[in-house]
Amino acid sequence: MEPTQIAEQHSEPVAPRIMNADAYAFVCQLAKDLSGPALELPSYPKVALRVQKLLAEEMVTSDRLVRVLGAEPTLVGRILTLANSAIQNHSGKAVADLRTAIVRLGFDSLRTAVISFAMAQQREAAAFSTIQRPMRALWEHSVEVSALCCVLARLNGRFNPDTALLTGVVSGVGKLYILTRATAHPQLFGDSDAYADIVRQWHAEIAQAVLEHWQMADEVIAAVRDFENVDSEIRRGANLADLLAAAHLLADCKGEPDVLQLKVSTSVALERLKLDAPACQTLLVESAQEIAALRSALGD
Repeated sequence: MEPTQIAEQHSEPVAPRIMNADAYAFVCQLAKDLSGPALELPSYPKVALRVQKLLAEEMVTSDRLVRVLGAEPTLVGRILTLANSAIQNHSGKAVADLRTAIVRLGFDSLRTAVISFAMAQQREAAAFSTIQRPMRALWEHSVEVSALCCVLARLNGRFNPDTALLTGVVSGVGKLYILTRATAHPQLFGDSDAYADIVRQWHAEIAQAVLEHWQMADEVIAAVRDFENVDSEIRRGANLADLLAAAHLLADCKGEPDVLQLKVSTSVALERLKLDAPACQTLLVESAQEIAALRSALGD
């Protein structure tokens, strides 16, 4: 679905449950944003957009990627760090050059490294100085979800772990867009109920529009758009949206075994993935080091 088609669904802005002028003005702005030709994250680095569009080309070569990426030393460092992390370097042999790192990572994990670099740059933008804490919290949650997606994909065997890793990293992009755009409406942050309603109603469609602009794969876009509603879908086989839903559930219940037990018993996504509460608890314990390694690789 194109961004303009999404916007048509909100031609009349959806008002939040708790109505006020600031919230209404903000949802009107979101509707206007979605009706535009392309949706971009505010202050998103141009080099990151260039690389993402390059990766979407069918005939892109390693030489072209090395030339573009090599012009940004900080980004090169992020790529090498991820390539040498425990979650990617299974052989234990470190790589020191960009070309070899690109080959080791593959395009989806390379996208993950580029996005992590871009998010770090965003957090340093002066325009977002007042929201650095929630931006960091959202990013840290996305990193944890990403690592869990990767671990779940390896356990299941039906999903590409690199694609799962990328899907987790971008799963909060709609919420990030709303957070950064809300800085123009600071009164919203004083009304947590209204803000939460806006996020709940809009983040999935905004994420879809942003990821389409980034030319992400259809399965990644669909997973990010649909993962919150998979339990209501009537189908048998698990898909990437189920994997993402499961990763979010596990991240939210980390350190709370009783809550995990309750949520697992009602999760259709976990049922499709054939995971019960003991298996989930074991996975959380066994993936702790991988999560820590990925968080370190993707930067603070």
